[in-house]
Amino acid sequence: MGARVPALPLAGLLAGLLAGVLAAPLALTPGTAAAQVRSVEVRSPRPFGIFLGDLVEAQVEILADPDFRLQRATLPQPGPVTYWLDLRAVAVDEAPVAGARRVRLRLTYQSFYAALDARTLEVPGFPLTLASEAATGLTTAAVQVPVWSLGVSPLREVQPQRREDPAEYLRPDGSGGRIDPGPDVAAAAGLGALAGLAALALAHDRAWGPFRQRPGRPFAAALRALRRQTGAEPDQAYRAALLALHRGLDETDGRRVLADDLGAFLARHGAFRGQAAGLARFFEASRLAFFGGRLPAARAAWPLSEAEALLARLAAAERSA
Repeated sequence: MGARVPALPLAGLLAGLLAGVLAAPLALTPGTAAAQVRSVEVRSPRPFGIFLGDLVEAQVEILADPDFRLQRATLPQPGPVTYWLDLRAVAVDEAPVAGARRVRLRLTYQSFYAALDARTLEVPGFPLTLASEAATGLTTAAVQVPVWSLGVSPLREVQPQRREDPAEYLRPDGSGGRIDPGPDVAAAAGLGALAGLAALALAHDRAWGPFRQRPGRPFAAALRALRRQTGAEPDQAYRAALLALHRGLDETDGRRVLADDLGAFLARHGAFRGQAAGLARFFEASRLAFFGGRLPAARAAWPLSEAEALLARLAAAERSA
């Protein structure tokens, strides 16, 4: 009788086929990534003579196939890299170049290595991921930024030459040139004079000090009185506005000014001629409110907002006059 061949269990056969299918893409990954990522280069403008606390600039340049983009989530985060080195900032610049995609990282490190002698230290590399999205799916490629070196230097000699006087270890104070205070004094005096003139002009405008005897500004006072009525009952505020305008006209002219006197008032006070139409409407509203007993009609024909606006224009004309 011939020898019998034992049958393989079905589960073992399926597991072997699945392992073979999964192993095939993994075997091809290195060749695919090599085709997708063309080069990785690290440059530093000055990778030597680094002292304690210095900032170190480094640039990583990656060339890849044109349809690949950097996955920003894989960038290194600012913070401690080693016990003596911190990453302070990361900037990214991507651009197409000659049938490829260039990814440029600008890294800013800070060294905290207190060197006792000049030596070379290694800056750790880090991984990145590039990705290309197409109709068939997402393809990723791993990039390993290599380790690079920088040279650190001590801030002082470890064993300086012995000196008898310890003070000789210190450098002498530098001597500064004499500063002439004349220009600064002249500038300060000029600015002080300008400030005095400005204060004098402000005192005249506000009738402070020696300018208290200056002729008053009745319309400005009437405008302030009107604005103090904010929050009052509407009818009370409206009557106060009409009375404030009457007082302003009377004090400006030195006599009672009625509606029929408006033309003569404007002839005597030419600065207010531009407000003739507003003053005419004011007298009509005053007649309705005080002599006609029709306060609501007066408010409808000439609202409180127009009264305040007219007083503001009269105060401005009074100030310019």
